[in-house]
Formats: sequence, structure tokens, C-alpha cells
Amino acid sequence: MSNLKKMLVTSVAMSVVAMAMLTGATAAVAADVAPAADAATAVDAVVVNGFRKSLGLARQAKKEASITSDTIVAEDMAKFPDLNLAESLQRLPGVAINREGGEGRRVSLRGLGPDFTRVQLNGMEVLGNVDSPMDSRGQTSRDRAFDFNIFASELFSKIDVRKSFSAEQDEGGMAGTVGLYTSKPFDYSGTKAALSVQGGTNSSTKDFQPRGAAMISKNWDDKFGVLVSVAYSKRQTEEQGYNTYGAGTQKADAANVVKLSAADQVKARNGELIFARGNRLTVWGSDQERLGVTTALQWRPVENVTVTLDALHGEFTNSRSENSLATRASVGSTILGGATKHSGVTTAAPVLNSIQYDQYNTVIYADVDNTVFATETRRQETENTFDQLVLTGEWKVSDKLTLDGHIGQETSDYDIPISDKFYTEAFGGLITDYRGDTGKNTYKWNTTDPNNYRAHEIDFSATYQSTELKNAEFNGAYEVNDAVVLKGGASYRGFKNSGYTQATDDLNKTAWENGTLDDKVNGYYTIFDQHDDQSWVNVDWDKALAAYGVTRTLGAPKSIYEVEENTKAGYLQLDWKAQLLGKPVRGNVGLRAYETELTSSGVMAVRGVNTPTVAEKKYSGVLPAFNAVMELSDQFQIRAAVAQNINRPSLGAYAMNGTISVDGSTVTVSTGNPNLEPYTSDEFDLSAEWYFGSVGMLTAGVFHKNIDGLVASQTTNNVSYASTGLAEGLYPGVTGSTNVTSYTRSVNLNNAKLTGFELSAQSDFFFLPGPLKNLGMVANVTFIDSETTNGAVKSAIYGMSDLNHNVTLYYETTKWGARVSSNYRSDYLIDSGGFNATTYIDAAAFYQLTPRIRLSLDAVNLSDEREEQTNSYFTPAGANGTPPAGPTGAKRLWNYTTSGRTVFVGVAMQF
Repeated sequence: MSNLKKMLVTSVAMSVVAMAMLTGATAAVAADVAPAADAATAVDAVVVNGFRKSLGLARQAKKEASITSDTIVAEDMAKFPDLNLAESLQRLPGVAINREGGEGRRVSLRGLGPDFTRVQLNGMEVLGNVDSPMDSRGQTSRDRAFDFNIFASELFSKIDVRKSFSAEQDEGGMAGTVGLYTSKPFDYSGTKAALSVQGGTNSSTKDFQPRGAAMISKNWDDKFGVLVSVAYSKRQTEEQGYNTYGAGTQKADAANVVKLSAADQVKARNGELIFARGNRLTVWGSDQERLGVTTALQWRPVENVTVTLDALHGEFTNSRSENSLATRASVGSTILGGATKHSGVTTAAPVLNSIQYDQYNTVIYADVDNTVFATETRRQETENTFDQLVLTGEWKVSDKLTLDGHIGQETSDYDIPISDKFYTEAFGGLITDYRGDTGKNTYKWNTTDPNNYRAHEIDFSATYQSTELKNAEFNGAYEVNDAVVLKGGASYRGFKNSGYTQATDDLNKTAWENGTLDDKVNGYYTIFDQHDDQSWVNVDWDKALAAYGVTRTLGAPKSIYEVEENTKAGYLQLDWKAQLLGKPVRGNVGLRAYETELTSSGVMAVRGVNTPTVAEKKYSGVLPAFNAVMELSDQFQIRAAVAQNINRPSLGAYAMNGTISVDGSTVTVSTGNPNLEPYTSDEFDLSAEWYFGSVGMLTAGVFHKNIDGLVASQTTNNVSYASTGLAEGLYPGVTGSTNVTSYTRSVNLNNAKLTGFELSAQSDFFFLPGPLKNLGMVANVTFIDSETTNGAVKSAIYGMSDLNHNVTLYYETTKWGARVSSNYRSDYLIDSGGFNATTYIDAAAFYQLTPRIRLSLDAVNLSDEREEQTNSYFTPAGANGTPPAGPTGAKRLWNYTTSGRTVFVGVAMQF
């Protein structure tokens, strides 16, 4: 993003926040000059229900908390403010999300990515992945992040975002902890039920998208209660656009460059130019079904004992497709390449007619003849199931002593039993132009004529992943006096993650290349016409497999791994109240100790044979935490926090699998690293909070984190085999003294510093006359600055946006209401490039038909925002010497896609 655009965006954000501040200030002045009774009347005249009620309850929870936190509360039974939990969270300061098919998926908190944010469900840590249909966004990921699109928002009553750490919290989640809570029967009196039904559509898919939720609760005088809820939705999604993948230097053959200038021929022949590996038009489609069921039983046998049993079941299934028209040359998958053998015939090499490249020698325009194309017809079936069972108890032993705890288990299975690709091949001319903000391809051949295509290869694969968590926790709190509460507790978390893949690749490829098997696609082709800019030939899977008598079979399991992590922890915490300079001060101080035993088992691929290997590790630590709140008045308070916390590395980094290969005297080893240490962080928070009116709030805060031990991939050369820690005998002839030419693994390598500033404001416009008093606004902005240090090399933290801002303008009466929200996230880096800035616009409205029946309208992604993923430029060797260690300069477009606008209309009923 240009500096000018950043300045404009920042100005807009600051203007919005200033407006919210002015609103609060005006309201305060009005309250000061008017009699108290008049002020109260003015406040009472504003309707406090729906979205406004949710804001008020959330504000009260924030004010009373002893730690730095934010809260979102359901507006009513089975009525969360947004259709998606992540989209609700993005309205909070310091929260950024990414979207999949236009729907919120993952949460980044205070500049740190999803892997740094711990998510808990009913008090238990929860891990649940659904992944992305796009390889560049993470397929079959094994990490600690949570995908919020697994569950419908209607199942939940509250979300807490705890930004500062206290000893009573589970260690981990360096960015913070997001707590999800389902509804309980004791939350409601007597019998209560809610039903909502919605129907929607998307501007890209134009399908009908049903969505429904029902909840019923029965409370027998707070002695026994039962609550059951269910939510179901079905929808199609589609993302489409231009994309490239990979980038690298490639030495052109003489035949490729005969039409170029002498200077360009030299650059191309010397390998000084950077070409994209592939240049594609792609459409990603999916048919999704989501089901969630919760059950809560509560029992109060005596007045001071409450027992709660929570059960939750979730299913998320997806039938996905990926259809692409791409360049796919035999060398490096670029538009270059040598002569290609096809159908037993050798075709001529591609010829570049003209090229243009930028100051980084990256080719941004090319006119080429006879290059190689491929269409990719990809099909996927994915299945995610999640089950949790938690038994929670609370016993108020006396007026001073309270005991509580929980025991529970959860499982999450994510399977992709079908992930298959069918490639065809074609030859023709192409003009590709990436000189502007978007890509443009002009095809100099008929892309819809099946006679131009030949079958190239078939790939079958499947992936299976399972996660299991067993958790027990016991806490006690003793009130020493009115000013001191002593807390302590112990917990156990047994976590296991395992998985494997199966594949059969390059089926029929050799026979088609040699011409020993008919490669004409005329008998099973289809015309794919769903891309806005081009149509091309794809295949009908069933007809194609039948034509060649192919039965889908998979090879033996590989990439087998299992990570088991058992943690015992305990804490002591003192909650206190005092006076400082005549003002009330409250807070907590404590220590949390933990010990983790890690066992990582997997297989090393040696000569195509899976060889089992196991590694174990134990680590421990003690984490101090301090939180304090000074109440300068009933309306104004200052909050401070100092703590240490940890974050455990991703599961993929721990996984003990990899390869050992020997080529003559060259020995190459690549493994996971179960000996990784957790990252550690020193954390500091300071904020000021002003509360006014019925929902009014203005807060400003700074935060800082010093992080040590971030994981990065490291390759070392010429080390002994013994130093890898692998057992001898995995590869014949390789002993402890054998020289390993190249050894690659993840290590604790990087340190980081992160500093941020949050501003947040919300207020009714209750000082305005007449109907305008029903207006209100919520706005926040977060600025973050960070750097990662690896020796003398500095770079930004992956996943960090340096500017986020959110604005919601609402109008609400007892009869009707509406709101529109804007969410901006600035550009951010990932390990292979980055994403450009986005602004998403969502809206919602309701009409209260009767006291029990409400009509609703929800609109998501009204701007049909474009997601732009980029690769960073690299300076290649030969252009000006040695390439740098990381990305430099501008960015090259990788993917850009749109997913369409989604609109729902519905009716909700209360009984």
C-alpha cells in the first residue's frame, strides 16, 4: 500500500474515532449542565434492547473485570450480533480476521496470528481446523489455531477476549484468550424457546442458502434445568480470479529467446529474470453443510452446589472443486521450457516474442507462442466432526470458601478422504500482463476446443487428522477478608494430535506421454464457463475414469505423525482491594507453574520406506502475573498489567517425520523438531477507561510484548548425522559420524518486539433531539509496530497488520433497528508473501412485527471485497550479486479473488 493511501486510511480512522469521542464529550457536557433528573430521563428515553442491550452488558463486564478484556454478549436467546463469531470479534479493538468465501474464519489478536490466540469453549481449550480450499492459504494445516466457521453463532451466549494474563488462566495464548460460552438453562426463568429461520443467496453462486436455529430451555425453580439448541446451515461459496504461484529464476534456452533484444537475451539466458511458476485463471467452489447441537443440564441439589453438564456436537462438511486454466511448462512450470514430448511426438519449445520486467528483474509482461497450458479439474470432499463433553461443578462451602472445577473431553476429526486432480495439456500462445493492479491474460488459441487438449496425469490423495483433549481443573477461593481473596488451583491437560496422508500420483502420465494410451479428451470433456473472463475445457470425473478403466486406489499411508502433549499446572493468586491516594484500587497478583511432557512419533521416509522414529522432551517454567485497576471515579479508571506468558509451537513443527536421502556422497536430512522450546513473552499493558450514559465508553491503551524463541526453518550444512538426534540404522551405511550435507528443521531462532496503541469509543447519540437520539456508534482503531530479529536481519512479524479499524453506526427503537459496519485491515506478511489491505462492509436490520416475532435482514461483504495475496520480490543472483535473506522492495500479485455479496432474510420467534 502506498504511503499516501496509508495516510488517507489513517485519517479516516482517526476522524471516526474523533467523532465518537466528540459524541461522548457532548453527552457528558449535556449531563453536567442539566438537572440530574433530566439527565436520567434523557437516558431512559433511549430504548435499551437488542444490539444496544448487548453493548451495555458487554461494557459492564469490561468495567468490572480485573484484567484487560473485552466481551460480546448475545442480544437475546439464540441471537448473537453477527451470523459468524469471527465477524463479531472483529468489531473489538485489536482484533483482525481473515475470511474464507466471504465468511470469517480465523482471528488475529494484537498483531499476532491465529496460532498465538488460545480459544476455549466452556472453559476447555478447543482446537478445530477446517482449512482452506486454496493451497496458498493453508491446506490440511496442523496448528493451534481455531476456525470459527465450524460453529454457527446462534449456539453461543457470550464471548470473552482476555488480553492480559493472570495466574488463574491456562498458560499459552500469547496474544490472548478467546472464551466461548454456550447458553445454560439457569440463564432463563421457567420455560423459554426461540426459533429462527433464514434464507439467503450470494451474488456469485446465486444459490438458495437455508439457515435455521432453535433453542428450548426449561428451568425448574433454579433446582434443575435442561437446555437444547440446534443450528443448521447450507450454502455454496465461490471465489474466482487471477493467480500466479511461486516465483524463481530460470535460464532460458536459446530457442526461447531468439526474438528478444540482445540485452534481454543475455538476461534470460543467464537466469537473471524471475518468472512466475504458473499463471492461472481459477474458480474455487464449495458446497457446505454445517450442523451444531448443544445440550446443557444444570442441577442445584442444595442452595450452595451447582453442577453443569455441557455437551456439544458439530459437523462441517464440504464438497469442493478447483478449476484452473494455467501455464504449465515442463521446466519450472513457467511459460519457458524446452521441447516437450506428448503423445509420442516432440513439440517445439516456447518462443518469447517480447517481455517487460521491473527494477527487480521480475517479468511483468510477456508475449509467448507455443507455451504449454494445463487445465486442472480438482475435486475434494472434507469432513470435520467435533464433540465436547464437560462436567462443571461449583460448591460454596461457606461464605468465605468456594470450590469449583471441571473435567471434560473433546475430539476433533478432520478428514479429506478425496482430494483428486485431473490435468489436461494444451499448447498455444499467451499474452500475460501484470503491469497494473490486476492480472490480464489474452489467449491466442481456442480454449474451448477439446481437440486442442490431451490428457496429462491423474493424482489421487487423502488426508486424515485427529485431535483429542482430556482436561481436568480444580480451583479454590478463600475470602480472607473484604479486601483479600486467596485463590489456588491445579490442572491437567492431555492433548494428542495425529494424522497421515495417502496418495497415488502421476497415474497414466508416462503412457499418455509415450502415446501408448489414447490421450484424447473428446469422450469425457466438459466446458467450464463459470469464470467471468474465460471458458475452457475440463473433464467429467466419472466419465474420464470409466474411459480408462481406472479405479480410485491410494498408496500406503505416509507423513504419519503423532504428537502427545501432557501438561500439569498449578497456580496461586491473590485478589486484593486497597486504597491509593484516597482512590480504590483492585487487582490480582500470582504465579503459575507448569510442566509439559512431549512425545513426538512419526516416520522417516527412507528409500520410499516408512521407518518409525520417536522423540521425547520435557520442559517447565513459572509465570508471574500482575493486574491492577485504579478507580479514579465511578466513571473513570486506569488499568495496568505486567506478566510473562508462553506460546507452544505449531504441531507441524513438532511432528517427528521427514526424509533421509543419499545421492552418492551427498546426504540430505529434513525433519520436524520435537525439541523446540515454547516461545516466551514479557507483556505490559496500560489503559484508561471512561464510562458514561447507558452504553457510552471511551478507552485508550498501550501494550508491549518482548518475545523470545520464535520458530523459523533453518538449514545447516556439513554437520554430523549424530547432531541430528536421529537413531542410527535408519539408512544403511549412515552412522553417527556420517557428514550430512544439508540438514533442515525448525528451530527457536527469532526474537520479536511488538508495541501497540488501541483507541475505542461507543456511545448513543442520546443528547440529540427527537428520533435522532436512537442513533449510536461504535468505533475503534489499533496501531501496531513490530519487528522480528534474526541476528542482524530484521523483518515484520508474520500475520501482523499495523493498522486495524472498525466502525459500526446503528439506529434502534423498540419497533425497528438497523446498523452498518466497516472493518479495515491493513496489509500483512505471511511466510511466502503477504495479503493486501481489505475493507469489508456488513449490515443488519430488524423489524419487530409483534413482541414475540422479529423479521431480520443480514448482509455480508456488501462491497464484494477483493482478496489480494502477493509474493514478495527477490533479487536473484546474477542481477546484482548475492540475493538478500528475505523479501525486498515491492510485491508481485499472487492471487486475487472475489467471493460475492451474501444477503439473508429471516424471521425469529420467542416462546
